[in-house]
Amino acid sequence: MSKFINIDGIREASIVDFLSRLGHHPAHSSGRELFYQSMLREENTASLTVNEQMGVWFDHGGSNQSGIKGGNIIDLAMSYWYPATFYEVIQKISDVMAIPLREATGSDQREKRQQIARASEPHYTINEIKEIGNHPAIVQYLQSRGISEQARGRMKEVYYSFESGPKQGKKYFSAGWQNELGSWELRNKIGQTDFKACLGRKSISFIAGNPDKLSVFEGYMDYLSWLRVNPKSADSIIVLNSVNLLERAIDRAAGYQEIDLYFDLDKAGSTALTNFRQKLTHATDRSEVYKGYNDYNEMLIARLRCRLPWQDEYLSDEIRPSYQR
Repeated sequence: MSKFINIDGIREASIVDFLSRLGHHPAHSSGRELFYQSMLREENTASLTVNEQMGVWFDHGGSNQSGIKGGNIIDLAMSYWYPATFYEVIQKISDVMAIPLREATGSDQREKRQQIARASEPHYTINEIKEIGNHPAIVQYLQSRGISEQARGRMKEVYYSFESGPKQGKKYFSAGWQNELGSWELRNKIGQTDFKACLGRKSISFIAGNPDKLSVFEGYMDYLSWLRVNPKSADSIIVLNSVNLLERAIDRAAGYQEIDLYFDLDKAGSTALTNFRQKLTHATDRSEVYKGYNDYNEMLIARLRCRLPWQDEYLSDEIRPSYQR
């Protein structure tokens, strides 16, 4: 007898209420952001933020054992109760929040198929796509990441709204780029939180270049950071957009003679690196260039903060060789 559960109530539950019921309360607030001392790892300064309006959280202090840094209430619970399974975590949220989980038997399969069909339909509208440079908040965000010039022509400003759910009718904007399925991967800064989302189906992003040479990045910001340091590179590029898409990236990379890997220096990145090199043994780990940092973009931001006032917009020839490639 087949069973399924409806987790719509779980997805819409308040993260703040959830944490409160677990005994965790914000240390302070800034704008719409609530700051918590992370319950996912040891820390002395509150650096886990929750945006109650958006229903998202992000841990600025670093990775935990799960490798999950932010997301919705389910992502938070997956981190909190790691390594519990997805269904175990859903049941735990249900118990904590007193949200009943509806179980159905095979007699409800028609309704289940209809729910799946509705869920697969877009519940958002892309209102407009503009070139980078129109919205000052997006420009400021990209400047804060050190890749504003590299983003021009490689990212867009995406303006969108939701047609259903708690965000129905609300309008949003983000910097974005398309994956190989044509869906939009979104990034922005909301208060102190790094916002990440995808409009459509998740997939890798591929940029054609040298047919023999490939560079693989975990995130698009890391790719643009690397491009700032290596502006003349003609490598083909794969951006995972999620470590869960590693197998797709491996399949796409299989035909390249030379492969450089730039994965995050955390548990999830380490696992992805190991699995990638097990399948394609000639791939080279290039993370040494940002040793001491979590990823390429974090290193770039740190180096730019140390830049002398009279140095120009781009990294000087004296600094670049120390972490090129």
